[in-house]
Amino acid sequence: MLPAVALVGRPNVGKSTLFNAITNTRDALVADEPGVTRDRHYGICRSAARPFVVVDTGGLTDERELLAELTVRQSLAAVEEAAVAVFVVDAKDGMTAADQTILAQLRRFGRPIILAVNKTDGRDLQAAVNEFSALGLARVVPMAASHRRGVPELMDAIDELLPDEVDAEELPDDAGVRVAIIGRPNVGKSTLVNRLLGEERVIASEVPGTTRDAIEVALTRDGRDYVLIDTTGVRRKGRVEEAIEKFSVIKTLQALERAHVAVLMVDAAEGVTEQDASVLGYALDAGRALVVCVNKWDGLGEYPRERCASELERRLDFVQWAERVFISAKHGSGLRELMAAVDRAYASSIIDLGASEVTKAIELAVEAFQPPMVAGKVAKIRYAHMGGRNPPRIVLHGSRLESLPASYIRYLENFMRRRYKLVGTPVVIETRAGSNPFAGRRNELTEKQVRSRRRLLRHVKKR
Repeated sequence: MLPAVALVGRPNVGKSTLFNAITNTRDALVADEPGVTRDRHYGICRSAARPFVVVDTGGLTDERELLAELTVRQSLAAVEEAAVAVFVVDAKDGMTAADQTILAQLRRFGRPIILAVNKTDGRDLQAAVNEFSALGLARVVPMAASHRRGVPELMDAIDELLPDEVDAEELPDDAGVRVAIIGRPNVGKSTLVNRLLGEERVIASEVPGTTRDAIEVALTRDGRDYVLIDTTGVRRKGRVEEAIEKFSVIKTLQALERAHVAVLMVDAAEGVTEQDASVLGYALDAGRALVVCVNKWDGLGEYPRERCASELERRLDFVQWAERVFISAKHGSGLRELMAAVDRAYASSIIDLGASEVTKAIELAVEAFQPPMVAGKVAKIRYAHMGGRNPPRIVLHGSRLESLPASYIRYLENFMRRRYKLVGTPVVIETRAGSNPFAGRRNELTEKQVRSRRRLLRHVKKR
C-alpha cells in the first residue's frame, strides 16, 4: 500500500498551501485566517520518485475548546498512521514555544520527522534554518510553498524515508485480480464480501462504520483468483469525529492504489448521493477500472426500480463506460453478473496494443472526424503508441497537439473504446509535441536560397 505522509504544525503556517503544491491540486482550502482546516484532508502525490498519500491536518494548539481538541485528535491520529511526519514551521514568526511543544508530541510517535521551514520569501535561507536549529532536527528543508520553492527538495527528503510500498510476502503480485469494494457506510460492502466467500469472513452489521480497516481476502471463483478488498465506509467529513474512524479515507485511497478494479456500491433505496459521488471521485482519480454495483435491489418495487435506474443514468452520465449491475448481497442474486462485469473491466484495463495498430486506429478516427482548426492551423497527429495499462494510456505524437480541445480528446477516447470494445475502464489520451527536425535550419535554408537567386540574377545580367 502507499505510505502516508502527515503535514503537521501550528495553525496558519502553510500546511494546506504545501498540500496543494505536493499534490498539484487546489483541493485544500487556503486562507490567511488560522484554523480553516479542521478535518484531515487526503490526496496523493504522483510527481515524486514514489507516490505516497499526503494528509493535510488542522493546526495543533493547546486550546481546550471542543473543536480545537477534536482538531488536535485528528492531527495526531494522522501522525500515528503516517510513515513520515513533515513538521511545518513559519520563518516569519520564527521559533515559538508552541513549535517546541508540538515537536515533543511528534517525537512520542517515533516517526521520522522532516522540518519544513516555510515562508522564507525574501529571507536569507541559512539564517531562517539556523533560527530553528534549537529543535535539533537533522532533516531541514527551507521553502516557500506558495511559490513551490523547496517542494522538489522536500519530496526528495520524503522519498529517502519512505518504506517499501508492499511487503512481497504479504501479497504476491500474481495473487489475482485485486477488487476494491468501496462506498458509503452501511451499503453492504462486508455483506457482499462474505456472500462471495460463502462464509462470515468479515464482520457485517447494520451499524454504519463496522469495518475499521481495509481487509484483503483471497477468493477463487470459477477457476479464477481474486483478492477482495473490503474498505471502510467513507462518511461526510463533518460526521467523522471518533478517533476509531480516523483512517477511513486514507485506507480507501490505499486500497484503490492497490486495486485493479473498483466496485462502487450504491444503496438502491437511497439512490446516488453526494457521498457516493465523492467516493467515485477517488476511484476516478486513481484511474481504476470501475463497476457500479446497486445493492438491495430485491427490496424495491417496480416504480422505485425505474426511478433508481433513471437516477443512475442522470447522475452518473460522466461514467457511461462503467457497467451497472443490480444485486442483492444479502440473498446472493446478481453476483455472477457482478463478477463477469469485473472480469470485463479488468480485461479492458490491461489491453496491450502494438504501436502500428494504435496509430492505424487513430488515423481512422481522424479520417472520420478531423481536428478543429485553431488560429488558422490544424493539429497533425503523426503516430501513436501505448504508454501504459490499468488504465490504457495512449500517447499521441505530432505537431500543434496542444491546440486539441478537450472535446476532441474525449472523441478519441470514445473512438478507441468503441473500436476495441473496452468496457469498465477509463482511457487516457496523452499528447506530446514532436520536435521539428528542421528547427533552426529555416534561416540557413533561406540564406542559401537568397544566394542562389543572386547568382542567377548576376548570370542573367551578364548575358
